[in-house]
Amino acid sequence: MRLRLVSNTPSIDFIGRRKFAFAFSLALVLGSIGMFFTQGLNLGIDFLGGILIEAKTQNGADVGVVRGELGDLGLGEVSIQEFGAPDILLIRIQRQEGGDDAQAKAVDAVKTALEGQVAEYRRTEFVGPTVGEELKEAALLAVLAAIGAILVYIWFRFEWQYGVGAVIALAHDVITTIGLFALFQLEFNLATVAAILTIAGYSINDTVVVFDRVREKLRRYKKMDLPELFNMAVNKTLSRTIMTSVTTLLALIALFVFGGEVIHDFVLALIWGVIIGTYSSIALAVSLLLYMKPDRGTGEAAPSRFQPQLEQEETKEA
Repeated sequence: MRLRLVSNTPSIDFIGRRKFAFAFSLALVLGSIGMFFTQGLNLGIDFLGGILIEAKTQNGADVGVVRGELGDLGLGEVSIQEFGAPDILLIRIQRQEGGDDAQAKAVDAVKTALEGQVAEYRRTEFVGPTVGEELKEAALLAVLAAIGAILVYIWFRFEWQYGVGAVIALAHDVITTIGLFALFQLEFNLATVAAILTIAGYSINDTVVVFDRVREKLRRYKKMDLPELFNMAVNKTLSRTIMTSVTTLLALIALFVFGGEVIHDFVLALIWGVIIGTYSSIALAVSLLLYMKPDRGTGEAAPSRFQPQLEQEETKEA
């Protein structure tokens, strides 16, 4: 017996509820932008520059005491937090004036101050301010280039109306993911940028599947009202979309639980991205097409990789 999370013939009125979806999405986007400008992002060492030390203490350490001991060293801004367990500390220190020797002296000073309290130093990282600025620019360009490339692909794969709808839905996913990191002050680093690009790829994959079905229905039912036709297309792909998302989430949840603290923020971004990407593909991207009047076509539909499945379903419907 096959597992089904959605019935074979769902009839959910997604298009009829589009105003609620638009209002919800607008609230999410505005809230994310507000969090970005009010709280800002908790930029990691990749972007800020400085020193990052991960240390395992002997029997757990009082963060307040350690902060006081390191604060007396005169190293400038020092940030200390527990990292996944009470006996693991993540220490961030602003970049010291001078070259590599100045950074090494700062690390030696920290190790001397914590002598007898630390059992193991798991990692020590140095990032210069110039490198941090370059990484910021590269990260922004990577995200913008990905969105631009997706717009061009959808434009040529379908029509410009589909491309605009897909990019709006994709921007919605990216902005809300950034808002999530601003809200919970999760560390935003290069791994997060990789997560955002992964989210973009996953989200557009879902959207392309739905759009492909929309195009097939548009050319098959030339006189059907667009809201009814769009609902039919979304409902036909709903089971596939939900099953794909759930199986992906199962793997991500396992990584989140058992993968260790180092990848928690990365995996959390992916979990959110799968959820919000599935939502935007179903409730947002197709609804936007309603206002763009896509061409129904005048000839036979172009061959689709979903055509055999479509023909089987049409036979069953008949």
